[in-house]
Amino acid sequence: MAGWSLDRWFRYAAIVGALVILAGSALMVNATMHLSDVRTRIIDVIDPAALKTLDLALVQAGQDASVRSYGLTKEPHHLEVYRQARRDEAAILGELRRLVPEDAPMLDGIAAATDAWRRGYGDLIAAGRPLSTELAKVNTALYAAVRQAVGAERTVLERRHEQARTVIEARAFDQAVALGVLLVVTVALLILLGLVVRRVVLKPITTLAEQVDAVTKGDFEGRIDVARPPELVALSGHIDGMRREILRQWRLAEEQAAELRRSNGDLEQFAYVASHDLQEPLRKVASFTQILDQRYGDQLDDRARQYMHFAVDGAKRMQSLINDLLDFSRVDRMGGEKAPISAELPLRAAVRNLEAQIEESGATVTHDELPEVLGNHTSLTQLFQNLIGNAVKFRSAEPPVVHVSARPAGAGLWEFSCADNGIGVEEKYAERIFLLFQRLHPRDAYHGTGIGLAVCRKIVENHGGTIWVDTSVQEGTTMRWTLRGTSRA
Repeated sequence: MAGWSLDRWFRYAAIVGALVILAGSALMVNATMHLSDVRTRIIDVIDPAALKTLDLALVQAGQDASVRSYGLTKEPHHLEVYRQARRDEAAILGELRRLVPEDAPMLDGIAAATDAWRRGYGDLIAAGRPLSTELAKVNTALYAAVRQAVGAERTVLERRHEQARTVIEARAFDQAVALGVLLVVTVALLILLGLVVRRVVLKPITTLAEQVDAVTKGDFEGRIDVARPPELVALSGHIDGMRREILRQWRLAEEQAAELRRSNGDLEQFAYVASHDLQEPLRKVASFTQILDQRYGDQLDDRARQYMHFAVDGAKRMQSLINDLLDFSRVDRMGGEKAPISAELPLRAAVRNLEAQIEESGATVTHDELPEVLGNHTSLTQLFQNLIGNAVKFRSAEPPVVHVSARPAGAGLWEFSCADNGIGVEEKYAERIFLLFQRLHPRDAYHGTGIGLAVCRKIVENHGGTIWVDTSVQEGTTMRWTLRGTSRA
């Protein structure tokens, strides 16, 4: 039975319950039908027949009284009462024969005794024979036989009534017993069903839930397995297969993460070595080229001096490019630790770092009250510095005006914006400007390596947000990005 499926358990339980209820209902119906039959016989047969025997005795007594009165008084109306009583007697006997046909012999005996009384006494007096002592003795003997015959029938009916009452009591007891047994068996079945459900369904489900909960809390080595029923065994097997697959993928991910950390370490080491090894020759190229220009510049023609200028400029741009690449590679490490911080703090730090450019360009930088966010001070400072620096760099003929603001964006996020009155960005370049080394203007117009906005995107994404250009603004450039706020923001 331990290997039975839930469907089999409940199917057999339903069959047993149906059989028990059917058997109990059959007993109840049988007892009720017998009880109804006996009650019907008492009400419709035995009790009416007993009343009729009483009526018969009264009618017979009336005959005796009326015929005796006629013999004493010779008044005709007594004779008429006697004759009516005879007719009533015949009707009562006919009704008794209909009610209790099985008592026909006894009813025939009553009729014969009554006829004998009438022949030996009643009809003689009715015919005019005078009363006498001898006739009175005959009347006493014959009427005693009539009373005895009627009493015998009444005794039979009373015995039947008592027997029927006994049967009613027995059937009522049987009905109560059947109902009690049915209730007891039904309660027992419900208790048994509850125990079966608890053992076969609830306990395995609880065990399965506890095993799954242990896995969700980190015990990936714990096996998920239940012994019964087959449906939960199959389900636990599927869940355990998922656990094993997750564990395999997790171990694979750990191996890949370890490999990635090793690779990143190698790349960082390479970047550090490359930056120093590359910058040293570049510094020498730029320095010696400048020394050549200082010492032998008057001996060179304009074309040679132009070439020397190109060499120095290329070396400086290479140094700037290497420094920007190093900054880009350090974004992930620099923004590792995050804590609640007011966004105004990194904004002020960025403005201080840009004081020279802001003063030189005559720019105005303002901001609204900024919220508290979950972030890294150094990374957010670089974010504000790059965005405000771009606003100052890509300015129009008017002095730059830069405004920073923030508003709730739902789901615990804040949407920041940095708006300026500069030259703006065409909609078709809205995504391109966030890629590495993407420049929309020639180097002689605006300096830079085209890596600043790529750094901004990486900083924002490391903080769980997104950054984009608001192309719906027609004047200047409006950069928008989201940062996660704190519960106190």
